[in-house]
Amino acid sequence: MNLKGRSLLSLNDYTAEEIRHLLEESKRLKANFKAYKRDKPLAGLTLGMIFQKPSTRTRVSTEVAMYFLGGHALFLGASDIQLGAGETVKDTSRVLSRMVDGVLARVFAHEDVEELAKYSTIPIINALSDKYHPLQILADLLTIEEHKGKLAGLKLAWVGDGNNVCNSLLIGCAKMGLHMSVATPKGYEPPNDIVALAKDYAEDTGAKIVITNDSPAAVTDADIVVTDTFVSMGEEDKEKEKLEAFKNYVVTEELCSNAKSDYIFMHCLPYKHKEATEEVFESEHSVVFDEAENRLHTVMAVLKCLMS
Repeated sequence: MNLKGRSLLSLNDYTAEEIRHLLEESKRLKANFKAYKRDKPLAGLTLGMIFQKPSTRTRVSTEVAMYFLGGHALFLGASDIQLGAGETVKDTSRVLSRMVDGVLARVFAHEDVEELAKYSTIPIINALSDKYHPLQILADLLTIEEHKGKLAGLKLAWVGDGNNVCNSLLIGCAKMGLHMSVATPKGYEPPNDIVALAKDYAEDTGAKIVITNDSPAAVTDADIVVTDTFVSMGEEDKEKEKLEAFKNYVVTEELCSNAKSDYIFMHCLPYKHKEATEEVFESEHSVVFDEAENRLHTVMAVLKCLMS
């Protein structure tokens, strides 16, 4: 399957077959990880990495991936370039298109990655925006399949904020046939347009998408329990308000007793000790560090497929 030259702004743009291709490529790269010190399929290619937000997993995984694939990663922090400040996103895109072979962008506004892609002649990869986080969901899907042996027919329970990770999981689960129940406080549900998209995709795969304010109901018979920070970057001024709103949505052992006995717990990190208890985070059910490692192997697959 040829994905060369494609951008990745969200999983909306990729079919289930294309997502499957990326997952299979991730597995192959992971199994042959050390070999890519020699093979270097991206030799001579450069990736520009725009980071408006700080990151551990995204930056480290991408730089290591480009190194193992033989390419060069160029870090462009918020203070290093003039994106959206002294220079328009449109012009930044057109300049970078003439100097690098791909751009990975971690931004505040999803409109920025859309604008980058609109005027770019090279692949644009969304490394997180306020709307979507597709790279994280590829790692999540790979982790689930490694631990459960399949994707379709499983039930994933999301407990927490209807944020960018939740949005992308809704799309990814629906396309790959996972049932997904989302439990949030009232007023913090995922956007209606994304829920509608997920339900449309689910009609083709038989997945069930449920949005509720009842966390025990969402977790009942779940194979996977997932949460994320209640206070995203840029929301620090809302921390007190959100922690109060989410106080009954902390993932605890009691809550997880509603899940299947062999459930796995996932969290995309960093873990702030507010959205899940230490007992759950450190339990035998937790696969958070497998999930973190898979950020490397899935971004390698994306870079190789879109740039080589």
